[in-house]
Amino acid sequence: MHRVTYSMGMSADGYVIDATGSFDFSEPSAEVFAFHIEEIRAVGVHLLGRRLHETMLYWEDPDNAATFTGAEREWAALWNPLPKVVFSRTLTEVAAPARLATEGLAAEIARLREEPGEGDIAVGGADLARQAAEQGLIDEYQVFVHPALVGGGTPFFANDGQRVPLTLAESRAFDSGVTFQRYRVER
Repeated sequence: MHRVTYSMGMSADGYVIDATGSFDFSEPSAEVFAFHIEEIRAVGVHLLGRRLHETMLYWEDPDNAATFTGAEREWAALWNPLPKVVFSRTLTEVAAPARLATEGLAAEIARLREEPGEGDIAVGGADLARQAAEQGLIDEYQVFVHPALVGGGTPFFANDGQRVPLTLAESRAFDSGVTFQRYRVER
């Protein structure tokens, strides 16, 4: 069965986006970006909310691709063909290999868990991840903590009153001051 993972960068005070809607504090160093490239190789399908989907279209734009570094071209070569499921109440279509979700989050994840093949089911976007967490659907949290305090915004972890025991599976510090922790949900 496929694991459901939530991987995002956050500020040291726990926010993925600051109060102004910016996430520029989490721009990855070359070392962290190389780690992201290796991590995306373990993903079989990516679930995204509308806002993250629209943000990630950057990697598909030929005008942007003309200026990509070698590492960015490598990322785009992995990201662009990756199957994606977009959860949106406003979009009516998305370009392949993305598709719009046709069921609720729990039903989509249940169906994807049963599909043959390799790879994690990655959940992207704080709001979609909050919904997945509230429903107990996340198996692993992958947290990139950036050395910045932003004072408010969109939190990484859902604040729904649930207590979820975690087991630290991996921890790594990068030269840029970013730390990475992989936590598995205890069931």
